[in-house]
Amino acid sequence: MKATTRTVENITIIKLDGKITIGAGDVQLRQVIGDALNGGTTNILLDLSGVTTIDSSGIGELVGSYTTVTNRGGKLKLLHLPAKLNELLHVTQLITVFEVYENEAEAIKSF
Repeated sequence: MKATTRTVENITIIKLDGKITIGAGDVQLRQVIGDALNGGTTNILLDLSGVTTIDSSGIGELVGSYTTVTNRGGKLKLLHLPAKLNELLHVTQLITVFEVYENEAEAIKSF
């Protein structure tokens, strides 16, 4: 998995590309979220448009990241869910946990 970070206003946008799977992708996701939080960011927008595969470990890491950010007084929102991930979040009812956006400008405004 590859993560690219940029800041718009006071929001860190993290674009993820590749696989969020057990072993590498899930650990990288945890690391990039931790780095953003340690850098003083409290508002994080995960752009998942480049995610090709996600497994149960990756889903678990998304939930863990959401909890970590929330516990530190921040907000974690999702942008551009791939169809398969959208389906998984609906099946698991996790779609009710995350705020999901298809438009970056709307997502930024929501913070």
